[in-house]
Amino acid sequence: MLEFVITGDGSKTIYNSEVGENYHSRHGALQESRHVFLKSGLEFFLANSPSQDVSVLEVGFGTGLNFLLSADHCISNGINLDYTGIEAYPLSAEMICQTGYGQYVSPAVWTGFTGNYRDSLINPVQIVETCQLQIAACKLLDFRSDKQYDVIYFDAFASIHQPEMWDEDAISHTLSFLKPGGIFVTYAITGNLKRIIKGLGLRVEKAPGAPGKREMLRAIKRADM
Repeated sequence: MLEFVITGDGSKTIYNSEVGENYHSRHGALQESRHVFLKSGLEFFLANSPSQDVSVLEVGFGTGLNFLLSADHCISNGINLDYTGIEAYPLSAEMICQTGYGQYVSPAVWTGFTGNYRDSLINPVQIVETCQLQIAACKLLDFRSDKQYDVIYFDAFASIHQPEMWDEDAISHTLSFLKPGGIFVTYAITGNLKRIIKGLGLRVEKAPGAPGKREMLRAIKRADM
């Protein structure tokens, strides 16, 4: 059901034959993650925030690539990171180790992640001193938290394969965890998605997409919401 695939930039992704979808873009898993989530999400937020602390919620934790790149960036820049991933069907620790993503981040981040991955599915864990990770092994609509997050990465499978992840209930539930002034980013941009998010009161921006996609979506929650 799950098999590794080499993408256009040489990095690996996983193909899920049951869903009929890759976990990342076939044009390049690494470049997509860096462009959509790191550059257009985390770095965009940090450039406009004086805080040395940032919290991230990811919908669709998958292989952990977005987390790894985010953790590596924060550690390199003296930022404290509190990261929560939602993943209904967590990968095995063995598959995580086989991704080869350790070559893209510092040894401390990689060993901290792989060594604590199983525990992070149960309780929050310290990957390194300044980085905490917890993975909620549940479906999106079953996720509950008292936390509000600075940045939300929405990395679900495409709507053609999982339409229930992109409907108003799912998006509204996701955005209920976003702080005022926070950033929501996803690789997709459709008329329906824009209408839903605008209807919830956020400002929607088109941003250049990663290779293979012309545009992506970023939304900003008003500070007075």
